[in-house]
Amino acid sequence: MVREIKNSTVMKWFVDNVIYVVLLLLVAGIVIISPDFLSITNLINILSQSSSRIIIALGVAGILITAGTDLSAGRMVGLAAVVSASLLQATDYAYKMYPNLPELPLFIPILIAMIITGLLGALNGVIVSKFHVPPFIATLGMMIGVYGITSIYFDRPPYGAQPIGGLNQSFTTFAQRGIPVGQYEIPYLIIYAIVISVIIWVIWNKTELGKNMYAIGGNPEAAKVSGVNVTKNLIIIYTIAGLLYGFSGTLEAGRVGSATNNTGNMYELDAIAACVVGGVSLSGGIGTVSGVIAGVLIFQIINYGLAFLGVSPYIQFIVKGLIIIVAVAFDMRKHAKKK
Repeated sequence: MVREIKNSTVMKWFVDNVIYVVLLLLVAGIVIISPDFLSITNLINILSQSSSRIIIALGVAGILITAGTDLSAGRMVGLAAVVSASLLQATDYAYKMYPNLPELPLFIPILIAMIITGLLGALNGVIVSKFHVPPFIATLGMMIGVYGITSIYFDRPPYGAQPIGGLNQSFTTFAQRGIPVGQYEIPYLIIYAIVISVIIWVIWNKTELGKNMYAIGGNPEAAKVSGVNVTKNLIIIYTIAGLLYGFSGTLEAGRVGSATNNTGNMYELDAIAACVVGGVSLSGGIGTVSGVIAGVLIFQIINYGLAFLGVSPYIQFIVKGLIIIVAVAFDMRKHAKKK
């Protein structure tokens, strides 16, 4: 009897923490093959490259927890990148989109980009909650529409569709530099991701909105009966996601040093995959901030680690695909048991 209880406890712990076990095994496997992989520099690079993806995934995760989805995330990232980059080009850059625009304070273009994507996120929420359009269709339409808007804005005369570069020093510093710590530099990107993660954790775990989000994902009808304003909460959740996409888009533009209408392409699929691998249930009502972060890190370690080992990028796709399939199968199995 005692042994059965112990086995049950161990199995429950494993099920609840499988994502972290996989993460540790993945790192251990790469380190065994190449011990040089385990270094502070590589760790900083992985965390830095994961930072903007974590912010996007947290936005997508909130929507998935409500049993929705968002296919427009990547295109919103691209729109924010293009808008912020076009407003933050150096005054002496020869191909400046707005030649007569003076150098703006850094926060203004970032705020403008976030407001635009926040409004688009709110529109997604309205379409889903008020008009009862399935989230997949609503956000698919938004994805296509936003790409069109971004392309029209990007392909403006006289220079046409060329990357928006020549960003001013304050913008590149904002996204590319960091805080010196000994012989290393902790990128600002990591700090931004940590701050955003803490804010989202507080919203999900310590506010009425977070409680309502999980209730809507678990059973929207029961949530409505218990007094939850489903429409209002969904609009807020989609708006928060849009704001996160906007901020991440500005970080991507600053990190790369330029932006095009294809910036952010397919980021939404990476985010959804990371969320699912991180334990966010496609059936709604389940998900944690730590799980989402772990899911993003798993894919980033796969990309960085296998590239470090010289493995073909095509093999990386196969590995990622298998991980996604196993994660979804595991999630559906857990959900079926709970029913």
